[in-house]
Amino acid sequence: MPINLSPIDYAIVLPFIFLAGLIDAIAGGGGLISLPAYWAAGIPPHIALGTNKFSSCAGTIFSTTRYFRAGMIDIPVALTSAVLALFGSWLGARIALQVSSEFLNYFLILIIPVITLITLMNKRLGHADQAHNIRLQTRLFIAALAGLVIGCYDGFFGPGTGTFLILIYSGILHYEFTRANGNTKIVNLASNIAAVITFAAAGKIFYPLAIPAALCGITGNLLGSKLVILKGNKVIRPVFILALILLFSRVLYNLLS
Repeated sequence: MPINLSPIDYAIVLPFIFLAGLIDAIAGGGGLISLPAYWAAGIPPHIALGTNKFSSCAGTIFSTTRYFRAGMIDIPVALTSAVLALFGSWLGARIALQVSSEFLNYFLILIIPVITLITLMNKRLGHADQAHNIRLQTRLFIAALAGLVIGCYDGFFGPGTGTFLILIYSGILHYEFTRANGNTKIVNLASNIAAVITFAAAGKIFYPLAIPAALCGITGNLLGSKLVILKGNKVIRPVFILALILLFSRVLYNLLS
């Protein structure tokens, strides 16, 4: 069925894509804003997913480049997570074909408030970069495991993938929030590129909206990454908590609808 959008539809959707790019560059979770915006415009679900991946991938390329130039990415650790995340995403998608995601909704509705509470109480979380105190082999192993598990979650369910990765990098590997975020962008970029190729091959991207949305996503990501570089933890911590609240709201909506 043909997709017909009015200028008003574009005027409503595109600012949300900019906001999604801004939040995603700072703390992940941008898809929690952009996907509902595409759905609200009447884009069919699978085409909305493809269009969203196209715009978010474009924005992530620019934020990742900016973080890399600022020296905010631990390349060996981030690449290890990215490679395992690709396999995990494929595995998660296979599991999704066999298992209902309802139990995961119930799990998340319990765990997200706990994560948010821990983040609020632990004022030192992501405050100082102490990853160098952990042996490289240990960091690579944990990064690989995190990539596999979160990649599997991404393929199976998806929302908040970047936010959960930031939590693992900062909470377990003890990276400062800025480097945790930079590492996450490599993983996001790898999975986004794979997804865009898949959706494009299936003809599930609505380019008349995807292209201007990509420009808005790029602008949001550039602004968000600039704020992180200039302000660091001061801007990441509150946006990270906001992303957790958005994720909780999305999961709660899934359970009640």
